Amino acid sequence: MTVYDIIDAKKRGNALSEAQIRFFVREVASDRASDAQIAAFCMATLLRGMTDEECFILTDAMAKSGELCRRPSAEGVFADKHSTGGVSDSTTLVLVPVLASLGVKCAKYSGRGLGHTGGTLDKLESFAGFNVSLSAQQFERQVRLVGAAIAGQTEHTVPADKRMYAVRDVTATVDSIPLIASSVMSKKLASFADVILLDVKYGDGAFMREAEDAAALARLMVSIGRAAGRDTCAAVTCMDQPLGDNIGCNAEVREAIEVLKGKQNDLATLSLYHCKKLAARALKISETEAERRAQESIRSGAALAKLGEIVRAQGGDDAALQDENVLPLAKNCRTVRAKGAGFLHISALALGRACVELGGGRKREGDRIDHTVAIILKKRAGDAVKTGDTLAEIYYNGASEDAFALADGAFRCSGEYAPKPLVYQFIGEEPKNV
Repeated sequence: MTVYDIIDAKKRGNALSEAQIRFFVREVASDRASDAQIAAFCMATLLRGMTDEECFILTDAMAKSGELCRRPSAEGVFADKHSTGGVSDSTTLVLVPVLASLGVKCAKYSGRGLGHTGGTLDKLESFAGFNVSLSAQQFERQVRLVGAAIAGQTEHTVPADKRMYAVRDVTATVDSIPLIASSVMSKKLASFADVILLDVKYGDGAFMREAEDAAALARLMVSIGRAAGRDTCAAVTCMDQPLGDNIGCNAEVREAIEVLKGKQNDLATLSLYHCKKLAARALKISETEAERRAQESIRSGAALAKLGEIVRAQGGDDAALQDENVLPLAKNCRTVRAKGAGFLHISALALGRACVELGGGRKREGDRIDHTVAIILKKRAGDAVKTGDTLAEIYYNGASEDAFALADGAFRCSGEYAPKPLVYQFIGEEPKNV
């Protein structure tokens, strides 16, 4: 068996055997497969596709190509949520403390932002001193004592996926649904969550532009998760406009804290939707009861207190929970005003890119982030506006005409606006009367 033979078989549209797939992944993880061979395999997969069975085997092999995350000794059900990426999506900062306050364990591995999407680890580092690089022992101890931990995965986790993704990124094969699904789910299977909710975005600011493409990806990932014995479900959600009103690390942490204090907006709605779905499955209660408990956790302050406990446990300063000025915004402010009248349309992608241009995101892995950069929305898509109305405020340290142009172009007015539901489809409902 050779890598060449495997590439040739997939190029001809043949389904690969389990032995072929596992051999290929071993060759990738051990560096015996060249970047050129990985690129050829990825292109053949993009053009020829994979069966659900092939996808599961590929995912399982990639998950096992490195170290598997040790399950903490704490008792109870472990839940995890993964988003495919968006703009102003800080649901993890709301969801984890709410679930943990309800007794659902959240031992969560998250990532950093790249391109126009923000990263949970970057946002958590807005809390001065917050440590996202926990050892396995630290991670396990915190989950046992606090009920939740959020950290980055080690370099030894899913090494085959790291190599394949790096090649996909420069060979126009990122948009292969089988490869996206196996990349996302390999990280989930390398971990230990009992219940997994996948938030698959579609729309202007998402990787998948069309809802049906996102739904196809969601269905495949749910299939992989369930084949691995995990209780997996997915929500296909809209990312045409930013989920929250704030974009940028410090600003998004401020808003997550506001939501935990009762603020109502799309960020709050989707966060509680995910909480309801996960808590119902983890605690074996109805979704109505799960939603009631989640709302009570926020009303009582229990969720906010739990966030503070998580921050302190990971070495962070939780003063921002009581004083948002501990999370400063950049010194300069520019106002974006409506150039016409009508119903407002907002491009999440343009605003995400504007934030990156201002230094609030990364163009390349390893770039430093300015946590004080922010774009604060003063109007939402669908609002009726008049010429000259304030649409957003941009907080910046270094002027960037490209960023200002992107932000200005993110807003337009027209005579009509057709709203889309925040949740397009939920995949993975349990059969009735079971």
